Parts: sequence; structure tokens; C-alpha cells
Amino acid sequence: MAGSSFGKLFKISTWGESHGEALGVVIDGCPAGIPLHAKDIQQDLDRRKPGQSPFSTPRNEPDKVEILSGVFEGKTTGTPISLMVRNTNQRSYDYTEISKLYRPGHADYTYNMKYGFRDYRGGGRSSGRETTARVAAGAVAKKILQELGVQIMAYTLSIGPISIDKDHFDPKEIYANFLGMPDPIAAKEAAAFLEDQKKKDDSTGGVIECQVHGLPAGIGEPVFEKLDAVLARALFSIGAVKGVEFGAGFAASTMSGSENNDFFHMTKEGKLTKLTNHAGGIMGGISDGFPIECRIAFKPTPSIYAPQKTVNTDGENVDIQVEGRHDPIIVPRAVIVVESMVALTLVDYLFQNVLSRMETIKKAFK
Repeated sequence: MAGSSFGKLFKISTWGESHGEALGVVIDGCPAGIPLHAKDIQQDLDRRKPGQSPFSTPRNEPDKVEILSGVFEGKTTGTPISLMVRNTNQRSYDYTEISKLYRPGHADYTYNMKYGFRDYRGGGRSSGRETTARVAAGAVAKKILQELGVQIMAYTLSIGPISIDKDHFDPKEIYANFLGMPDPIAAKEAAAFLEDQKKKDDSTGGVIECQVHGLPAGIGEPVFEKLDAVLARALFSIGAVKGVEFGAGFAASTMSGSENNDFFHMTKEGKLTKLTNHAGGIMGGISDGFPIECRIAFKPTPSIYAPQKTVNTDGENVDIQVEGRHDPIIVPRAVIVVESMVALTLVDYLFQNVLSRMETIKKAFK
């Protein structure tokens, strides 16, 4: 299977299946000397792991990370870092009945068409559980960004028809409620909406917003490897993502140039600033030094108990009710996955940026 690696200078390769023995990731290109302990990775894995709220799958996995290589005496060695998380609560028998059915909204049919075979136990590599490995790698990337003064903050912007009110924005609430919403009022409304969806044996989607602060201007490439293009690629690689926009996004198509352009201004202190940030911190594929802002739309969880129509592998029309343990909404657990993919992209580009000027290369050799 191709397509399980991401990055150029800071590169990750994930492995493992939803119902296999374990999942993991190999990180290549991590510099030596970065303080790293299992607890640094575990805190992010704990934000992603299942069974923590009434709105996530009851599959109870500790998701305890094991550092197999690349770290010695609490610091990275510069060699490949291998991280592993064991699966300990698989119930593959939950999926026996769908082994010959194509679940609506899943990759069952497309995997069969590509490989002539599929791992029906929870979806195998197409399962959202694969993001465990991404989050583990992303925790290492965030350690690097921390050293460079770059901060990433993602949160749930909306769930179904319920959106946060920016006037009620409280970043502490991202960690204080099950839904990762920085608005306690909207979080209560969204929880009530999700309870109704659960009673209907149905699910819902939502939107995650992500902000990056502290990234300097000049990061990215101007043509095929634009920073926003690669960030979008990274975010679209997360299962269930159906849309990504930066800054004003689709709303820019309804604006005039004078409305959409971010006017520059020089302060009395001699600092260049912008009066707006409709570009979302990226212009011409390169960071402009202002906050990167993007929004990521997630579809509803496809595994629902409500009756659905489908086709089996014999080509017969049948009805299906998906058994097993599933999230009624993906969004809250995906917040940390978004942070992780953004972190992995930024570290890779920051490393590449060192090679963009001869003066920076000379500094590295002095």
C-alpha cells in the first residue's frame, strides 16, 4: 500500500490496522537534543482516545504509547523515532455480519475495487483509529514548534446547526467540555442536539477551526508546494474531512477586491501589520507572519444503527443496521488530529526553509 508516508525533511510513516495487534509511526528527520518523554506524547493521545464522553465510541482503549527507538536519556538522538500503541479492546466479531456488505459512507466498496480484498474488522487502514499514530507523531512535532515559539490551537467551531458565539469565546472551555467547544453555552446546546441524534440512531457532522500563532513570514513555496495547498492536503488526508478553507475562504468569492484585500499598515513603532486577515495568514503560498486561520468540515459518522439500504458482495440489494461501537460525531476527537497534521506540516516546512537562502545555510555551518 502506497500513501502511508507524509513529509520531506521531517517525514512520518504510519502503520497498523484498527483491529490488528498495534498501530504505530516511524518519524525520520527529527533533530537530536529535543527533550522527549512518553508523557509528552501521552497527553495528546489522551485527548484523542475513545470512551471518554457520552458522545464517543465506548471502545475502551488506554492508548498507552511505547517509545521503541530514537530517544535516549530523555532526549531525541537524531535517529528514526518509532512509536507504538497497542490495540487492547478489539471486538472483531462485531463486524462479522458486514464482511459481505458494503457499508454506506465507508471505504468498503472502494477498497474492494482497488485491492480485491478488504479488512472488514473496523475498516482496517481506513478506520479513524489510524489517527492514533498521527497524533503520536504530531506530539513530537509540537515539541519542536514549542522550541521555536509557534503555537497551534484547534477547537470545535460547530456541531450540526449549532455554532459557537465568538463573543463567548473562552479557550479554557476547549478542555473543559466533552465537545472541545470554546463556548459553554453552545456546548450545552450541541450536547442536547447530539442526544436527540443518538435517540434517532443517527449521527452528525461539524466544523473544526484551527489557528497558528508565532509562525514567521516566509514559510512555504510559491507554486505547487504552497503552504496552504500542503496544509489542505494534510487535513484532507484525515478520514471524514470534506472541506478545508483558509481566511475568508468561500466567502471571498462574494467580496469585491477592496473588501477582500488585506491592507498593509506601518505602525509608529515601525512594525508592518495588516488591517484585516482575509488571507488567513498565507499569501502566494507563503506565510505572511500573521495568524494562520483555517476551517475543516467533517461529515457525519457513517456508522449508524438506523436502517440503511446497500448492496452485498453478491450484487444483491439488502438492508443494513451497522452494529459495533461508534462515535455519534467525529469532530471532538478530531480536534487533536487537526492540530497534529498542522504541526507535522509546519515542522517540515520550517526545516525546508533553512535551505531557501544561502545566508541561512552559512549560519548553520558557523
